[in-house]
Amino acid sequence: MEKFSAFRDPGTGIQPFLRPVPPSGSEVLATVISPLGYVLGLVKTVLLLGLALVYAVLVQGLCLILTPVPPLHRAVTFIFTAFLSRLALLLTGVYWIPVEVVQRKRGRTSPAPEKWSLRAGDLIVSNWASWIEVLWLAFRFNPIFVLPVSETLDLPAAPTVASSPISRTPGRRTGTGSAAISSPAARTPTARIAIVGFRRVSLLSMIAATGRLPIAAADCTMPPQSLEAIRSAADRPVVVFPECTTSNGRALLRFAEVFGDVRLPVMRYKVFVMCVRYDPPTAYAPTLSHSLPSRALNPLPHAFALASALAPLPLSIRLLAPSEAPSSGAFLLSEFLAGGAYADPLAECCAALIAQIGRVKRVGLGWEDKVAFLQLYSGKK
Repeated sequence: MEKFSAFRDPGTGIQPFLRPVPPSGSEVLATVISPLGYVLGLVKTVLLLGLALVYAVLVQGLCLILTPVPPLHRAVTFIFTAFLSRLALLLTGVYWIPVEVVQRKRGRTSPAPEKWSLRAGDLIVSNWASWIEVLWLAFRFNPIFVLPVSETLDLPAAPTVASSPISRTPGRRTGTGSAAISSPAARTPTARIAIVGFRRVSLLSMIAATGRLPIAAADCTMPPQSLEAIRSAADRPVVVFPECTTSNGRALLRFAEVFGDVRLPVMRYKVFVMCVRYDPPTAYAPTLSHSLPSRALNPLPHAFALASALAPLPLSIRLLAPSEAPSSGAFLLSEFLAGGAYADPLAECCAALIAQIGRVKRVGLGWEDKVAFLQLYSGKK
C-alpha cells in the first residue's frame, strides 16, 4: 500500500480512506471456521435483500396512500422504518448499540440526563463512516436524508511537495508513532470545491451512496436545493453529513462548507451533534466502516462480509447534550472560533464538537482528496 502513502494527513499521519484490516497472526482459527460464516452470511444477505424489498413496497409504495393525512403517514412509516432498520442491523451482526448522551467538557455520561427531543426541521450533524449509522438513524428518528451536489468533480492541479507538518494541525503532533509517518512526496490537501446544494433521497438511496462521492451539478437530473430550503419544508428532522463522503472511521475528514453563513448560536431550529465510533477489525469481525464503494450493488458485498462474521460487531454512538449544542443559548462561540474569518462557522463548530465527544482526530484531507484517491485506487492514475 506504499502507493497510497501520499494520502496520509501531514499533521497526524493518518490515512483516512483505506479500509482497516485486522492485525496479522490470528487467522488460523478464523480460516477454519470461515465456511460456516460464508453459509451464514449468504442466508443473512438474502434476508437483508428481502427486507429492502419489503421496505420499498411498504414504505415507498403502499404508505403513499396515507400522504393525504400527514400525521398518520409519518406515524406508520416511522413504525415500519424503525422495525425493518433494526431487524437489518440484527441480521448484519449489530446486536447491541450503546448510546451515550455526553457533556463536552466532561467527556462522560451527562450527570443530569438530557434527552434528544427532535422536531420537524431540526438538523442532525454527524460524522460518516458507514451505512450502519444510516440504518441506526432511520431506526431512531426516521429522518430526511440529503446528499451533497458539488460544483464539479474535476480537481485543480496541485503540485506535489515534500512532506512537512502543516501549520495548523487538526490533530496532535508528537513526532513519534503514526504522527511521524511521512512519504517522500506527500500531497497537500486539495483545494475546496463548492457544494452548490443538496438533493433529498430515500433511505435505500442513502445506503447505496455510502462510500461514494458527491454528484456533480452537471450530472444531477434535478436542480439541487439549498439545505435551508429542504430544512424549512421538512416534516421530519434532517440528517447532514458535512464530510460529504465516508472515511474509514480513523479520523474526521475536513468538513465542507455546507451550512453557509449561519449566525451562531442557531435560534430558528435545533442542531443536534453526534459521533459514531467503530472498533478496529479483528480476524473474526471485519470493519464496520465502508470507505471504499463496491463496484456493483454497493454496499451488498460489505453487507455479506459483515453478515459472515461469527462475532458481534461492536460500535458506539455518542450524542452531544442539547445544552452544549450550537443551538443552545449557552453556546460560547469564542471556545471554537479563536479569531479569523470562517466561511461556515457552524461547520467548524460541529467538526470541533464531534472530534471532542468522539475523541477522534481531525485531518486536513476532505472529500476532494478522496476523488484523487479513488482515481488512484481504481487504476485510473
